Amino acid sequence: MNSINDLDRQTLVHPFTHLADHDAGNTPSRVIKKGSGIRIYDTQGKEIIDAFSGLYCVNIGYGNEAVADAIAKQAKELAYYHSYAGHGNEPAINLSKEILEWYGEGMSRVFYGMSGSDANETQAKIVWYYNNVLGRPKKKKIISRLRGYHGATVISGSMTGLPFYHTAFDMPAGPILHTTNPHHYFEAKGDMSQAEFSKQCAHDLEEMILREGPETIGAFIGEPMLGTGGIIPPPENYWDEIQKVLKKYDILLIADEVVCGFGRLGSNFGSHLYGMKPDLITVAKGLTSAYLPLSGVIVGDKVWDVLKKGSDKFGPFSHGYTYTAHPLCAAAGVANLKVLKDLDLVNNAKNTGEYFNSQLKNVFSEHPLVGEVRGQGMLAAIEFVEDKDKKVRFDPSKKVGAQISAACLEQGVIARAMPHGDILGFAPPLITTKTDVDVIIEKARIAINQVTSKL
Repeated sequence: MNSINDLDRQTLVHPFTHLADHDAGNTPSRVIKKGSGIRIYDTQGKEIIDAFSGLYCVNIGYGNEAVADAIAKQAKELAYYHSYAGHGNEPAINLSKEILEWYGEGMSRVFYGMSGSDANETQAKIVWYYNNVLGRPKKKKIISRLRGYHGATVISGSMTGLPFYHTAFDMPAGPILHTTNPHHYFEAKGDMSQAEFSKQCAHDLEEMILREGPETIGAFIGEPMLGTGGIIPPPENYWDEIQKVLKKYDILLIADEVVCGFGRLGSNFGSHLYGMKPDLITVAKGLTSAYLPLSGVIVGDKVWDVLKKGSDKFGPFSHGYTYTAHPLCAAAGVANLKVLKDLDLVNNAKNTGEYFNSQLKNVFSEHPLVGEVRGQGMLAAIEFVEDKDKKVRFDPSKKVGAQISAACLEQGVIARAMPHGDILGFAPPLITTKTDVDVIIEKARIAINQVTSKL
């Protein structure tokens, strides 16, 4: 009889997995059986602290009964109905009201999908539609950033500024451009300060806009703080400088809040923390804490006014999915946001996050192979380098980050080896306590020392 691990190899196509090696049994197969709080358990009974919240998404932790009960109740009452042609359902309507209140002034409506990737596909279509309504058929290019992450579908994957997402998929596709990666540690020249580097990033952006033609640039998309590209906070004054350029050339700002939204940085949204004034916002992950798949595009006042005018010009807004505003997913979202409020998890992310980041710096900043410790709220990263003084990276073939991540797992902690560098990333659930932080850091310390002692 086949084991569940054998069936896994024989039936599933796994994302971001070496398919041939996995099929041949040469890569690990871990089947997760259950989760509780910040811990998960595999079918072998191994207990693991999930210090990455799945993929930055299980903000309220595993096994929350309030959300599970809300899903069950809604499934019995109304598991599904579509939202085409003006049809609505109570959970989606109530969730939209909650989301708009969470953000505050400036936002008008919410459009729903199922993932951050499809939400950013929607963003592109809205940008193109918006400029068609305004009679600007050339203003369609969207500028992203190197090391930015915006999804893995055709346009959202093209927005993603990580080349391995494009390899052999004929991407990037469409009118997508990439500007400077805002990582001060590696990208700033000489002794350039963070504020000076931010001005340089804005200068690079403006040069690109002028080179392409301002009449061709429709939008700029950015995560408030880079996630999968390395968990990189913006340098000082970065968003102020970038927004000056966007305003000058009438370019929409899309804030990709898939990771940062709903408390992860210790604020309702990353946009609030960094003074961003977006025209459009992308949300997912923390919207339901991944209890069910749901994403959203929050449409700002300026854009909504134009979308309405488009109906007179082009007829019905011809975009949507079978599962748009799915009542079961929306019920999970409503219950999730209530848990975030009731447990004051945004403030916990702020306070425990400050402790987490300060302790990481205390423990690892002086390590001879640690180039930078960085983070904000419940996001943090440790970047490993071969030469600390010269900021020289390890040869990629050594796979230092992957080795350290694997060593952490042996210690019973999931910390992610981030792509494009030897980076150990952390994104623990927002319910994490300071005691949990101490355990995570101690296990990471043991793992890091085990690997670096060999180097």
